[in-house]
Amino acid sequence: MGISMLEMHEGSGIPEDGEFLLLDKPLDWTSFDVVAKVRNTYKRGGLKRKVGHSGTLDPKATGLLILATGKKTRELSSLEGLDKVYDAVIRLGARTLSHDSESEEYGLTDASHLDEDKVRRAARDMEGVSMQQAPMHSATWHKGKRLYELARKGEVVEERKSKEIVVHSFEILRVDLPLVYCRIHVSKGAYIRVLADELGEALGVGGYLAGLRRVAIGPYRVESAMRVDDAVARVLRQMQVTDQ
Repeated sequence: MGISMLEMHEGSGIPEDGEFLLLDKPLDWTSFDVVAKVRNTYKRGGLKRKVGHSGTLDPKATGLLILATGKKTRELSSLEGLDKVYDAVIRLGARTLSHDSESEEYGLTDASHLDEDKVRRAARDMEGVSMQQAPMHSATWHKGKRLYELARKGEVVEERKSKEIVVHSFEILRVDLPLVYCRIHVSKGAYIRVLADELGEALGVGGYLAGLRRVAIGPYRVESAMRVDDAVARVLRQMQVTDQ
C-alpha cells in the first residue's frame, strides 16, 4: 500500500491503525534509541504498540527519521525506495577508519592548495550511477554478523557487498578549507560517509564526514518533523484522550 500522506490526528486519541511520525533525530542517538523512546512511552501507559522506523541514521547524524506505529509498520517498506537528501560537512586533509567522526583522524595532509573550483569539479564527477561498497563501520550483515561488530575487533572483510547507487546531485554550498559544506541527493542505500571518503581521495588529500543532517526522504521534509520530546508528549496526550 502506498503512502499518500502522514496521518497526524492531534488530540483525537490513538489512531486504531497506527500512524506515521516525522521526527528530527538528535545527535548521538541511534535510530533504535528513538524507536525505543516512543515504544516505551506507550508501554508506560499500559499499551503495547509496535513501533518501527524507515532509513537508519548513524549516531553522529541528525535529521529526518520516519517512525510508524501499530499496523502502519507494515507500510514502512513503501518508504525504502525513496531518494534522500542530506546536508553534509566534509573535512578534507584527514582520514578516519569509519569515514566519519566516530573514529580517530589519521593521515593528516595539507589541503590548502585546493580551491573551490577543484572541489566543485571533483564533486560533479561523482554524480551519476556507480557501485558502492558498504563500509566496515556499518550495520550491513556478513555471515550472520554486522560489519561494525567485526570492525571493532580490527577485522576487515575485503569481499563486502557492493550495490548500485545514484548520486543525483552533489552540490557544493561553501568551501572553507579544510571544511566543505554540501547538499547531496542520493538514491536509497547510499552511504554519505563513503562519498566523503571518495571525494577526499579524488582530491588527493583524503577526507571524512564531519557532520550530517538528513533533510528529506522523498517528499517528506525535516521542517515538518517533531523533536523526540514533542513526539513523547503527543503520545501521552493521545493516551489521555483515549482514557477519557
